[in-house]
Amino acid sequence: MKLKALSLAALLALSTAVSAEVKIALDSAPDLETSGSYNWAHAFGAALTDAGMEVREMPRGSVGNESEKFDQVSTGLLEVSLSDVRAIAQVDPFIYGVRLPYIFDDVDHMDRVLETGKVFDRVNEKLADQDAIVLALAPLGPLSGIITTDAVVRSPADMAELRMRALDDAQIAMYQAWGSSGTVVPWGEVPAGLQTGVIDGYLNSPFVPVMFGQTDFVKNFSDAGVIIPLRAVLVSKDWYDGLSDADRVAVDNAVETADAAARAWLKEASARGLAALEEKGVTVQRLTAEERAVFREASKPVYESGLMPSEDVNIWADLSNSNR
Repeated sequence: MKLKALSLAALLALSTAVSAEVKIALDSAPDLETSGSYNWAHAFGAALTDAGMEVREMPRGSVGNESEKFDQVSTGLLEVSLSDVRAIAQVDPFIYGVRLPYIFDDVDHMDRVLETGKVFDRVNEKLADQDAIVLALAPLGPLSGIITTDAVVRSPADMAELRMRALDDAQIAMYQAWGSSGTVVPWGEVPAGLQTGVIDGYLNSPFVPVMFGQTDFVKNFSDAGVIIPLRAVLVSKDWYDGLSDADRVAVDNAVETADAAARAWLKEASARGLAALEEKGVTVQRLTAEERAVFREASKPVYESGLMPSEDVNIWADLSNSNR
């Protein structure tokens, strides 16, 4: 794979990193209070340090955007990246199953599905051609809810007039199934989009508006529990395969340590996330099981939207149902 052009900032950041270091590209601020993915990265790096490896955290955005990070992992310039799941989906759309609405009840359910379905083994067969490996999926925070500037949302009908920010076509299909509309907006443009009315909201974990300082203009959160927001932990295959046996064991053990740390944080944070919003003046709509069921039912067309091959959708649905 040829190296694509990188931004000047990315080149400067990488050029100052010592080659023997394990560089970890972060996806959020290094905040253990509000970021599940940083809890993962921090625990992973600490475990590697304890094993005698040198670790350097690369601040969010310092080595480029999502595409640039993937290129750097593929070429071995970057050892570890907390990346958007879409980075994998561009190689193997099968991973989009983790974004099917209501596919997982909670993170324990997700872990059972991933293990039973040998999802990482399957995806890594495709990623090998790009010299990348996915080692883990790190929860960004508690289950996603509907975040809006003004609208109070307790049912899909409340979203009929809203235009929502989408990560990708999968989320656009979900908004359409709910009777709303979506448009793909890069994360960096979301604050301006919300303040100018280009978009009316987005779907994410309750900590996100707090983490990114959006509570001045985000005023409502509906606890719909739609998906688990995740980051893919991608690593350079050349780097991983080139490790000594002892270092590779250390990395594998660090993944287990980081998974445990992130999930321990998540259990504590699930209740605290809603309180953090309310402390910042955001109104929280705590939906009943019946209200969530309406969203779940309305989401069914997403499973037949053609975003994934039908046989892949069936695999995910069977794994989900058999591991509940």
